[in-house]
Amino acid sequence: MTKVLIIDDSSLTREFHSHIVKAAGFACVTAADGMEGLEKATAEKFQIILTDVNMQGMDGYEFTRRLRQNPEYDEVPIIIVSTEAKELDKQKGFSAGANLYLVKPTDASRIVESMKLLLGTR
Repeated sequence: MTKVLIIDDSSLTREFHSHIVKAAGFACVTAADGMEGLEKATAEKFQIILTDVNMQGMDGYEFTRRLRQNPEYDEVPIIIVSTEAKELDKQKGFSAGANLYLVKPTDASRIVESMKLLLGTR
């Protein structure tokens, strides 16, 4: 089963994203910030990652940059889902190594379809 790591400092957003990916048939693990996300990604292998940008400690850009340094994650799709909607924010996400940048609020079907497309299961 495809495992998804969801990183967001909002418990409500983590629950929402967790619910939609589980309903789509994925297994999921959540983390409240980038540092916790890195710890979980080191402990087990995920096939796709959803991360927020604005989080205490380590933000989503830094998380993405650090994760991309791990050879096990150089090809794993990373989707940033953030309220930061400026073109500069998106460019920072792509420069950090994200495959896709979605702006909140986004609907469940868009997230799931994006995940399937990046995983090649659509």
